[in-house]
Amino acid sequence: MFTSPKYYFNRELSWLKFNQRVLLESIDTSNPLLERLRFLAIASSNLDEFFMIRVAGLRHQAKNGIVKYDAAHMDAKTQLKAIDESVQRLVSMQYKYLHVVLDSLEEHGLYFTTPTELDETGRDWLYRYFAEQIYPVVTPLAVDSGHPFPFLANQTINAIVRIFQESPEGRKDYKIAILPIPSVLDRIIEVPTSEKGEHRFVYLEDVITHYATEFFQGYSIDTYMMFRITRDGDLEIDEEEAKDLLTEVEASLRRRSRGDAVRLEVVGEGLPELLSIVLDSVELEEKDVYHIDGHLDCHMYFDFSNYPGYDDLRYKPFEPRTPMEIIGQENTPILDLIRERDIFVHHPFESFNVVEQFVAQAAGDPNVLAIKQTLYRVSGESPIIASLVKAAENGKQVTVLMEVKARFDEENNIIMARRLEKAGCHVIYGLKGLKTHSKITMVVRREEDGIRRYVHLATGNYNGKTARFYTDCGIFTCNDEYGDDASRFFNLISGYSDPPIWNQFIVAPLNLRERIIALIDEEIECAKRGEEAYIIGKMNSLLDKEVIAKLYEASSYGVKIDLIVRGICTLRPGIAGVSDHITVRSIVGRFLEHHRLFYFRNGGHEKIFLSSADWMPRNLNDRVELMIPIIYKTHKERVKGILELYIKDTLKAHIMRADGSYGKPQGQDYAISAQEELMAAAKGKKKKRKMTVKERFEPMFKMKK
Repeated sequence: MFTSPKYYFNRELSWLKFNQRVLLESIDTSNPLLERLRFLAIASSNLDEFFMIRVAGLRHQAKNGIVKYDAAHMDAKTQLKAIDESVQRLVSMQYKYLHVVLDSLEEHGLYFTTPTELDETGRDWLYRYFAEQIYPVVTPLAVDSGHPFPFLANQTINAIVRIFQESPEGRKDYKIAILPIPSVLDRIIEVPTSEKGEHRFVYLEDVITHYATEFFQGYSIDTYMMFRITRDGDLEIDEEEAKDLLTEVEASLRRRSRGDAVRLEVVGEGLPELLSIVLDSVELEEKDVYHIDGHLDCHMYFDFSNYPGYDDLRYKPFEPRTPMEIIGQENTPILDLIRERDIFVHHPFESFNVVEQFVAQAAGDPNVLAIKQTLYRVSGESPIIASLVKAAENGKQVTVLMEVKARFDEENNIIMARRLEKAGCHVIYGLKGLKTHSKITMVVRREEDGIRRYVHLATGNYNGKTARFYTDCGIFTCNDEYGDDASRFFNLISGYSDPPIWNQFIVAPLNLRERIIALIDEEIECAKRGEEAYIIGKMNSLLDKEVIAKLYEASSYGVKIDLIVRGICTLRPGIAGVSDHITVRSIVGRFLEHHRLFYFRNGGHEKIFLSSADWMPRNLNDRVELMIPIIYKTHKERVKGILELYIKDTLKAHIMRADGSYGKPQGQDYAISAQEELMAAAKGKKKKRKMTVKERFEPMFKMKK
């Protein structure tokens, strides 16, 4: 009844709408100017990954004649056509917004210019810089019968140049060459200026093309075209045949930069002759070209957003506070505090240091016998890795499941895994056919009354860097039921064991899907009996068809459902008799919304959970995930308070309409940003104010379904 394609959106188009929401932050004047530039950079990076993974996968399907329909009944060819139309509009808006931001930066003395627009002093300095820093690095590449078109790596920027020599008779002999723009050099170069309060910048590729004749002595430049290639970046890992998963992942990493081309970006219209040469060489068609009104790869502005001396154009620094539940007890060992009571932590509003201290103190505690941990994404200089190394060196049993298949973190995870192995840790590189995405640490300690297990469970990765700008939460506990489940969990993933009977853990792919369905069914039964029936789900993405159909069923019985979905959402709200009791909102702000929190009213007997899993097929079917119940009343109230704030958000929330478009909340006379409220609370303040007319805005454009 609830499986008709008309009830579902396509996941790829839904993701593009999410990236549109990210892009809209660049024109939200409540954001500082350099942060608006950073949002443009983030949207650009997001789109690169989208092409490298999602579009590449669809192109493989279409090329191989695979006809596979999604929940919205779109096959690969139909999706690719719709994606192209949406991305063309999105890129057009991206550069329109970029020009607005760059123009605004000029009001603050930050100018992006060209070599020809510099004064004589600037040009002299730039030529010396070119001769000393750039010229030795650039390698021009001839293209002729003896020099085939070179292979150009993923996401590199290049200029295809047409040069010529003129014979005494006036005949021009044309040749083609490639000028690679070296990724090892800074894309944005500051040129000294004598004008007080001004800073002038030029782009690396503009400098190289300005002095291009230096690379082709005896030739003149006829014309050139800047372009950038995006290639298939997904890893192809044959886990069935692989004897050593680590070696197979390393081999796949070496192949990543050489994947098939999936997109060609060109500055401006591009000369047809040069464009044709590039398209033929990378085996793409005209429909795969995106013409850019500006400089390629806006991700370069991410680092520029940190340009020193302009703190007033960035968010005010925010320092996470000590977790609320241990204030005043900072000098007490964290294990002692956990033994007294469970501790709830909320990042980035509360410091991630407490998690790092948990592992560090365990590593140095002579009574700790073992540490077991899952790691999905870790920072390059992780204090947690250092603590695990120390623990192994101190003779403790250290077992780490390091997921080497974590996309785009594979190389770093391999390095960390080898470091751990060298120190004497037992390292598991992942499970065959599954990614381990759960976030759990267990510390086993010998105490006077016997062995006690301390457990940390979380929604986010053990990454101190991202914990400063991802919203996540976690719980420390030494509850025996959780400890028993943790032991069974690690035995399950490290050895051979049949699935156990769990006390509290809900584990994918074993029983998480079934439990979610059962929890929704309980709300349906409550609604049938006339009892309170209400679901709140906060997650990154929602696209599992079975779960969505069950939510539709719940709505049809009158269950109120509030969904807070940051990214992809293929559920269609507002359908009469199907989803008219469902609201969907997305929060995009200073911090990346990342925690997964779930609330079920259950006729007044509330059930609240935190989880590592989104409601996606890959999370429920193909990953090792955890969902755990929140037990203590104070922690339940904290989670309810967090969810309530997000539902009340008027400043950073986008409300999904029945046609899949998003709009800002309407009708409230107050202005609330959930993230600002949580930051203010961390500082012991309360932030709530009247909404101004300026803050009531609609997106400047809408993307088609």
